[in-house]
Amino acid sequence: MGAVKTKRMPRAVREQQMLDAAVQIFGQRGYIAASMDDIAELAGVSKPLVYLYLNSKDDLFTACIRREAQALFAAVRAGVRRELPADRQLWDGLLAFFTHTARHPDGWSVLHLQARTHGEVFAAEVTVVRAGIVAFVTQLIAEAARDALARSADRAPAGGASVDPPLPERDVAGLAEALVGAAESLADWANATPSVTARQAAATLMNFAWTGLGELMAGRRWSPPSA
Repeated sequence: MGAVKTKRMPRAVREQQMLDAAVQIFGQRGYIAASMDDIAELAGVSKPLVYLYLNSKDDLFTACIRREAQALFAAVRAGVRRELPADRQLWDGLLAFFTHTARHPDGWSVLHLQARTHGEVFAAEVTVVRAGIVAFVTQLIAEAARDALARSADRAPAGGASVDPPLPERDVAGLAEALVGAAESLADWANATPSVTARQAAATLMNFAWTGLGELMAGRRWSPPSA
């Protein structure tokens, strides 16, 4: 009886399998300690095949960074429904961010810890996608500010006191940077604290960003929608 031929796996599928293994190894062991032997073994392929598909350890790490960055950005964008009020858009974006980073802790480690500390080339890859997220958040904040300004104008009595001027672009940009930076730090903390869920992390930052520290100290909080 002749040997049974197994169906050859498509290159794209095999490559994703290698990237899955690489993200796990890089995320858990770090870039320096990760070895191509361990990645190949976890992926269930030979080391020469990893080199054939992805050229080198540096190229493999870069491919991991790009894939995880694109997945994170896509998750945040998909989570935001632009037809909803500004606070719901911000909440949905934060929840999508923390849900993704909680579900993919190795990918988050690759992006936020490993890529930033192992050379300018890797750090530059993260900088590009982070700039995209900051730009997206900047747009959300700018739209929220315009909505708030419009509501203030509607409430103002005819011929009465003037409405506050729009939030300056510099302030909008600064708020977006602060919010993204806070989300990154909070994701690290939440992933290292098993008792903290993605929803709890999102609610913490939502209250800090939307309600404000002063209001929180007075016992007033923003209530997340029901799950």
